[in-house]
Amino acid sequence: MKTIFEPFRIKTVEPIRITTRDERKKLLEKAHHNVFLLKSDDVLIDLLTDSGTSAMSTDQWSALMRGDESYAGSPSFFRFEAAVRDLMPFNHIIPTHQGRAAEAILFSILGGHGKTIPSNTHFDTTRSNIENSGASADDLVIAEGNDPACYHPFKGNIDTERLECYLKEKSDTTPCIMLTITNNAGGGQPVSLANIKAVSDLAKKYNKPFIIDGCRFAENAYFIKLREEGYANTDVKDIVRKIFSLADGMTISAKKDAFANIGGWLALNDDELAEKARTRLIQTEGFPTYGGLAGRDLEAIAQGLREIVDENYLAYRIRTNEYLGERLQALGFPIVRPTGGHAVFVDARSWLSHIPPLNYPGQALTAALYETGGIRACEIGTVMFGRKPDGSEEPAAMDLVRLAMPRRVYTQSHVDYIVEVFEELAKNKSNLCGFRITEEASAMRHFTAKFTKLT
Repeated sequence: MKTIFEPFRIKTVEPIRITTRDERKKLLEKAHHNVFLLKSDDVLIDLLTDSGTSAMSTDQWSALMRGDESYAGSPSFFRFEAAVRDLMPFNHIIPTHQGRAAEAILFSILGGHGKTIPSNTHFDTTRSNIENSGASADDLVIAEGNDPACYHPFKGNIDTERLECYLKEKSDTTPCIMLTITNNAGGGQPVSLANIKAVSDLAKKYNKPFIIDGCRFAENAYFIKLREEGYANTDVKDIVRKIFSLADGMTISAKKDAFANIGGWLALNDDELAEKARTRLIQTEGFPTYGGLAGRDLEAIAQGLREIVDENYLAYRIRTNEYLGERLQALGFPIVRPTGGHAVFVDARSWLSHIPPLNYPGQALTAALYETGGIRACEIGTVMFGRKPDGSEEPAAMDLVRLAMPRRVYTQSHVDYIVEVFEELAKNKSNLCGFRITEEASAMRHFTAKFTKLT
């Protein structure tokens, strides 16, 4: 069938406030052209992130009522721990209030001045937590991963030849190997099981812990089922277990593929590292059986983990983004091909070739999307990654605009509206201009930076 069939019924609704273009122009100016600074009530379609924006199921809302708020030893923790371990067979499951907290704990132990940590592509919080420790965050994605137009079934793969050269040269300064699945900053692209296995083998060869950033693990597993030879008849749940059996640990934001509005965890096999992490957890997050979360949140995560491996849902999820990507390409918009699991990434640098990278073409497209149609998207390019730790600035590898689709929130009519907004933008492409930053933080500047439009 051609129709995208949402495999759920909508039981409760939330109204969207309809704004005019004139209103949005004023609101954008008031927010200094940074869509992060807009009030969500002023957004029609919010594609800023898929993190924490999922619609929870009736079973998740019911699970909230089971939440036990005991400070230590809550049964909610043990149900959460069992649900995690059912998919990810690690010895130690350490809850945190979200993924970046897990990263902060991990790199407070493994990071430090002079350390070097490779990955396919570190996302913004991961990179910031590494660099904040004094370490260097290095990206080794395959060449195809930096070419939006190139079609490759697993553009999220790390370049294992480069990784081995890296480890030969920097073994003494490399405390671990990271791998992000799916590769968010690279267009939501999946990593093959063969690549994960190759990284695991290199980690063992050089005696390095292999840590997976698993925020979108189920989407990655479904891509393996669809695209990797030998897995078409394997259950997604079994693919997930295989992925994590190859790793020594993981960080995750439960706000993505666990359908939760808050939460995350750090999982480890090494007893000594886990003890250090729990000590740090107590200092910064809370007791190890709640980790900065309410018992009700632990229950919601546990139920979400059971729901995310539903292959009917995953088929719908992947197809929704494919549909949007196909419609945008038909309008002449270049996108990262193939479409990712959680988002469509528009190649703003290519589409707005008249705007130099240091004038932020991604920011120009992001601002125009809001003003034209009330759509809030996210720049993933030179604004996010251009500022270096030494204060210098250079163009990012790509200037993308991410249209991150919240899980179980929008229907096909919302997607068709997004397409209509892009159609309107295409008529005024030559009128779009770049921006310069007038105010920025020393790190993670994209969240709070202020811009002025260049004329």
